[in-house]
Amino acid sequence: MELRHLEYFVAVAEERHFTRAAERLLVSQSGLSASVRALERELGAQLFVRSTRSVELTGPGRALLVEASRALASVRAAKDAVAAVQGLLRGTLSVGTEQCIAGVDVPALLARFRSEHPDVEVRLRQAGSAELVDEVDAGRLDLAFVALCGKPPEGVRLLPVTSEPMVLLCHPEHPLAAAEKVEWDELSGEQFVDFHPDWGARGLTDRAFAAAGTRRQVALEVNDVHSLIELVGHGLGIAVVPQPVARKEQAAGLVAVRLAGSPEPLWEVSVAVPGSDRVGPAARELLSYLGGAAGGGPAADRLTSSPS
Repeated sequence: MELRHLEYFVAVAEERHFTRAAERLLVSQSGLSASVRALERELGAQLFVRSTRSVELTGPGRALLVEASRALASVRAAKDAVAAVQGLLRGTLSVGTEQCIAGVDVPALLARFRSEHPDVEVRLRQAGSAELVDEVDAGRLDLAFVALCGKPPEGVRLLPVTSEPMVLLCHPEHPLAAAEKVEWDELSGEQFVDFHPDWGARGLTDRAFAAAGTRRQVALEVNDVHSLIELVGHGLGIAVVPQPVARKEQAAGLVAVRLAGSPEPLWEVSVAVPGSDRVGPAARELLSYLGGAAGGGPAADRLTSSPS
């Protein structure tokens, strides 16, 4: 099985289109198609269902995508390791982050890294924490800054960065705005604004309500912090959010109320990395910039610890 065949297959799987994949790889579409057909013959399985408009993975194709992505990530890590021994740092660093993550200034971190290592191409992907952790597990991201609710996949480690309490965010004219703290059962019957279920904060809030035995209605679901703040600001609902969201400048006119309960739900921010043998030199270098933020010491020094 040739690496080139796997590279072409992964590109088609990600683009869901042969022409776009060929353009991305700077190869002819006929050559790419021939490579995919050769891979299908070798494996004895159809990898794609092709139509005039799109390309979809078959069951065998989905299974291959996971392992092919990991294999290509391992090859990239091997090349980078050899370069690192030679005193070079080059290649690609793919980073993921959930929006408005606390405890680390991701843009500043990436700016410093790129200024000190101009031969490394830096890529950034923003998404919900659950999706980002899956991308790290599949080898499509080198690391990701996440606030995951629950355990990560077996092949992913979480290096703690910081934790923040969750608070109730509401319009100043809302009846709960004058309270010093709010019990979970007082929130029953309220209309909520919340993030997509893929976000760590949403998962944490759902669990907290379930543990309290309180039902709630999420009427307005968003995929970015600023939309949530604007909707709450217009009185369209209340929201349970990490405290850093309530401290944002855009939320200055809103009221943050403490949530009663024991234990208090904490929004835990971590760096998601693959198993230590799959962490490349560029990712290790970026982690070293975190200093004492990740669990009391440089995150790169903690890669040999037990998986979370």
